[in-house]
Amino acid sequence: MTAATLVGCGSSSDIGSETNADNTEANAAVPAGEVLRIGTEGAYAPFNYTNADGTLGGFDVDMANAICDDMQVTCEIMAQDWDGIIPGLKAGKYDAIVAAMSITPERAKQVAFTEPYFSNSLVFLAKKDSSFDPSNSSDITAHSIAAQRSTVSSQWLEGEYPDANIKLYDTLSNAFLDLGSGRVDAMISDKLPAIEWLSSESGGDYVVKGDEIDIDDNFAIAVRPGDELQASINQSLANLKTNGTYDKIHQKYFAVPTSATETAAPIADATAQ
Repeated sequence: MTAATLVGCGSSSDIGSETNADNTEANAAVPAGEVLRIGTEGAYAPFNYTNADGTLGGFDVDMANAICDDMQVTCEIMAQDWDGIIPGLKAGKYDAIVAAMSITPERAKQVAFTEPYFSNSLVFLAKKDSSFDPSNSSDITAHSIAAQRSTVSSQWLEGEYPDANIKLYDTLSNAFLDLGSGRVDAMISDKLPAIEWLSSESGGDYVVKGDEIDIDDNFAIAVRPGDELQASINQSLANLKTNGTYDKIHQKYFAVPTSATETAAPIADATAQ
């Protein structure tokens, strides 16, 4: 459960630097100039990933940096294995989780969520020439299906198809690896990481099978219950939407030119939900 990578981010990319630079009021939860420690997974592209040089990148990392810029604090972003990411927050290793984390009733018993910053759907993947059809429940129970452990996708599959032959993996990349190696017949995943993988060399022979699955799944930032940081981050999210920074970050990672790979849309007004 220890942090695998630590990246000091005193200022973000060009996108993040266009945040509320004129905000002169110190943040109530984290005074201006102080450090905000953020945990992410670092293994969930395009939301968060670890570069070859050990630095962290992705939509979540850019959002975290933009929030820190708006709050006038220094970001320290560290990678944490998914299974230990909530325990790490509760143990005080970091102050917030920005890691494509879905809001669920179970998690809401352990953490406090901010307003959502992204809307997600699920998809099934299989080989292009596969007869796998997820619209037929018998196909789902007849095939081995990969999913990342302790995620909304695996929990949805286990709940809807308790008799399915589900293979669970600690990381999404390991699930993709077994799918691409033919050790499982199909896989269920959040839509955008799936689209990212399909565009890679390993995913070239695979496609989305069936319709995407709308499960009213929203991503939010997690903090410890009762932490004033929740309100402060909500204000920064509102600022980023108002000044256009959110749209620029979203466009950077999720602009797709064809309808065949249309990505999930950002929440129209996350601060009002």
